[in-house]
Amino acid sequence: MQVSETGNWSSMTGVLQRCARLALLVAGTALVSLAAVQAWQVIARYLLNDSPGWTEPLALLLLNTAMSLGAAAAVHQRAHFGFPLLVHLSPPRLRRVLEAFSSLVVLALGSVLAIGGVTLLFDGWGVRMAGTVLPQGLMFLPLTLGGTLMALFALAELVTPRSPAAEPR
Repeated sequence: MQVSETGNWSSMTGVLQRCARLALLVAGTALVSLAAVQAWQVIARYLLNDSPGWTEPLALLLLNTAMSLGAAAAVHQRAHFGFPLLVHLSPPRLRRVLEAFSSLVVLALGSVLAIGGVTLLFDGWGVRMAGTVLPQGLMFLPLTLGGTLMALFALAELVTPRSPAAEPR
């Protein structure tokens, strides 16, 4: 794909936008599901006196999903951790350097999360989680997906020209 062609780049931007929306939707669904699983855990433990073993590992998986995919969506929306006041007060040339540095840091961290996550995913795939029939490696799937999306979104920030409306005054 040639990035210089407007049509190809806008279609790639559209794909990334859809990925970010899907990540946010899955993260939100995971968060709501986490609340439901925890509510069932409380009801089962204190009202039914029969605490299920599957609720804790499932709650951790849902928390990992909400956190990893929510963080990836924040990177796409440029709402991740940064120093916006410093960038805002900088001259335009330094502002571009700081934004590029921020994207490079996110790209590096996302890559580390993705590579480490996929390593742990495969390493723990043959081991079952306590209280469930799910593989332990599944806990690292959200980390792998979130890290990959963070790296892709940060890379897109590096190669996408910023529109004048996105520039702070």
